[in-house]
Amino acid sequence: MNIAEIFLGVMTALGGFVDIGELVFTIQGGAKFGYRLLWVIVLGTIGIILFAEMSGRIAAVLKRPTFELIRQQLGRRTGLGVLIASNLVNLLTCAAELGGIAIVLQLAFGGEYRLMLVAATGLMLVSVWFLPFRWIERVFGLLGLTLLVYAWAAIALAPEWGDVAKGLIPTAPVDSAKDGVLYAYFAVGLFSSILMPYEVYFYSSGGIEDKWKPKDLPVNFITSTVGFSLGALLSMSLVVVGAVVFLPRGIDPDLLSTALLPPVAALGYKGFLLALLGVLFAIAGASVETALAGAYNIAQFFGKEWGKARKPTAVPLFTALWIAMLAAGMLIAMSGINPIKIVETSVIFAIVVLPFTYLPILRVAGDRKLMGVHANNRLVAAAGWLMFGLIVLAALAAVPLMWATRMGEG
Repeated sequence: MNIAEIFLGVMTALGGFVDIGELVFTIQGGAKFGYRLLWVIVLGTIGIILFAEMSGRIAAVLKRPTFELIRQQLGRRTGLGVLIASNLVNLLTCAAELGGIAIVLQLAFGGEYRLMLVAATGLMLVSVWFLPFRWIERVFGLLGLTLLVYAWAAIALAPEWGDVAKGLIPTAPVDSAKDGVLYAYFAVGLFSSILMPYEVYFYSSGGIEDKWKPKDLPVNFITSTVGFSLGALLSMSLVVVGAVVFLPRGIDPDLLSTALLPPVAALGYKGFLLALLGVLFAIAGASVETALAGAYNIAQFFGKEWGKARKPTAVPLFTALWIAMLAAGMLIAMSGINPIKIVETSVIFAIVVLPFTYLPILRVAGDRKLMGVHANNRLVAAAGWLMFGLIVLAALAAVPLMWATRMGEG
């Protein structure tokens, strides 16, 4: 077993769980509701592990990535609609991540935001062009692990662990109906952010890039389980530091720079440096994932050649697509819109796409004619369909909750 391949799951988890939106959105949840949203992270983590493992298993056994399944299972017309919606979400998320990188570079080196944005986009273009796929996942996965400073900070801040444990049991505020609606918005948004569609697009394509075969299914299981569990640990840490640092002071941490304060409060300057480094590589990894996911989706849907493992000039359309994703993302971020607002919008609309992303995976992974002995067993099938039902309910609630709470402003 090649342990280095686990970095695919680490990178996917850090970019999926702990991108710029997750950093601020999750800490905000802790600042507003204490530990009461921790159970959502557990539920979402179970879901993403289930569907990522299925998509990786399909990639290893059938060599078929997610968007090929979407086209074949849903039909070309519906599949095209899912493609357009998914890539719009990918583009908005990519724009927010590039904006986040620019903010981190500003904090580290100073300079004007738009100049840092151009520098951030240039760095991502160079990284994706020159780094082989395995080194992309290893570099961003390994350096993104410095985000564990938030777990360190959560322990150092010494929360009341009994109260933290209570947050693992679903409870909602009872003070007012308004608080209940706002809580529901954050719960649905956090659930969606954990299950963002680009995670499985990137993950399944990455399994094919890494040339997984049926003998690699243990690697797939460990990669998805360890990687996304690590992401869950970090998300829980963000809720805890938000509850300890911001809730007692009545502060709404709605800026990326504010999200860097808890490690400083717990660990001082070294906490700031580690947090800055971890945030930089986590959101940079997310920008790479979303750009490549967008290119994967289009190439796979239309049956064109693709692959980051191949030379850029050998797959010109695929290469042009991920370059276009980064360039368009930079232009959106240039508008000056707060990157947090961009990614929070993409998170809510992403959940509308989720049922159409995960239904084909669930169908194919459970099809014994296609998967043979590698099809879902009864336990995985039951868990998958139950989670799919919860995804559908969240998808129906997402947009009304966004409208009712004015995107979480109350």
